[in-house]
Amino acid sequence: MTSYYQHHVFVCCNQREDGRASCNDNGAQALRDYAKQRIKALGLNGAGRVRINQAGCLDRCELGPVMVVYPEEIWYSYLDESDVDEIIESHLQNGQPVERLRI
Repeated sequence: MTSYYQHHVFVCCNQREDGRASCNDNGAQALRDYAKQRIKALGLNGAGRVRINQAGCLDRCELGPVMVVYPEEIWYSYLDESDVDEIIESHLQNGQPVERLRI
């Protein structure tokens, strides 16, 4: 069986209420929205292509914000739109994981 998407990206947008580190403390929701918009603008979205999904806690918030790309199961910590752009271009478009952002 093949995957429905070539790449399925889960972006942690968790906001903890107990004061512990949360991905959303570092702008995860805005960066997820940016990634989704970029994927659509590049025409990469849809079946057989790329899907960006919001996730609840992925239990790695202390490294956040974090995302995981399937089916490769590659985890990233990123800081800003330029990091997201690099992940999109290098990994999602060209199949080359971004080693400097891997966790």
